[in-house]
Amino acid sequence: MNTKPFGIGMVGTGRISDLHAIEYLQNPHARIVALCDRDVELARRRASKWRVDDARITDDIDELLADPEVDLVEILLPHHLHLSAAEKAIAAEKIVSLQKPMCVSIEEADRLVAAAELSERPFKVFENFVFFPPVIRAKQLIDEGAVGRPLAIRLKSNKGSNRTAWEVPGPTRAWRQERGSAGGGPLVFDDGHHKFALAWHFMGIAEEVHAFVGKTTYPDGSYVDAPSIISFRFPGNRVGSLELVDSPELEVITRHYAQDDKVEITGTKGVLWINVGHGRLGDPAPVALYRDGTVTTYHDMATGWEESFVLSTRHYLDVLRNGGAPVLTAAEGRRVLRFALAAEESARTGRTVRVTAD
Repeated sequence: MNTKPFGIGMVGTGRISDLHAIEYLQNPHARIVALCDRDVELARRRASKWRVDDARITDDIDELLADPEVDLVEILLPHHLHLSAAEKAIAAEKIVSLQKPMCVSIEEADRLVAAAELSERPFKVFENFVFFPPVIRAKQLIDEGAVGRPLAIRLKSNKGSNRTAWEVPGPTRAWRQERGSAGGGPLVFDDGHHKFALAWHFMGIAEEVHAFVGKTTYPDGSYVDAPSIISFRFPGNRVGSLELVDSPELEVITRHYAQDDKVEITGTKGVLWINVGHGRLGDPAPVALYRDGTVTTYHDMATGWEESFVLSTRHYLDVLRNGGAPVLTAAEGRRVLRFALAAEESARTGRTVRVTAD
């Protein structure tokens, strides 16, 4: 068991880094020792905000990776930079946590899986939604047989607005609009990773995917890939769907992204709902179960979206100290990426895409 705190080096200190930092700052087994960003002043502001004023600040990833105090590298960069940064971190024999999606193509993912599997250091693709407390409770209920055998999963994301939502800087919004840097659409590919990961978490990887992906363009020229609907078929005669909607005047209660996320899982004996995600509409029960003519609601859990980041990072630190497998492994991250890319391909070709076995 490791007893010395892991030295954390964060590569990329943009908006999302505030959530990634929470557990590292409060966990006695971690210490943020270095920050890297091409905007050095931004990195300095993060260091001051997080009260890690003694952390090394640099705009050079090679300098951070050469620092012997850095044990674990948290990579929070635009998607097209993931492969090169992760390969450098692996070559430097660092533990890696790589923001989702792991890459922008299966060819890149194959390279990264091979490198991660040859390395003696752990590698994780960071996915937080599977650690969201309502998702954890729902998975426990399903594993206990609450709905019988799961037959279908329905996911819906409704983008809206709220004055309390956090501010996303212009440069962050800009790179997510470009396929060259984002790899796909902002809702289907980028945020969609969370939904495809949830589908995998509850049902496994689909074998067929069919998608209609729409487009809504805003007055400033930016766009969102909605309305969209993606359907998938799983082995064992089971199905699923993902619906994406943009409702610009819909008020979503949130402190983060103004987006309502819902999951419905139907089984042979019941139906289960997860009613909260990035944000929420009103004050629903976080989890509800219909079984034998009765609805049971579950409220005794944290529902702040930040909790999913905290628990995901905590789990990885526990794995590093005590053994076990991270979630997601490189191979699992590749499977979820393939799921998302199948949706993009189907929308582009107008055809159902067969997701081949590994």
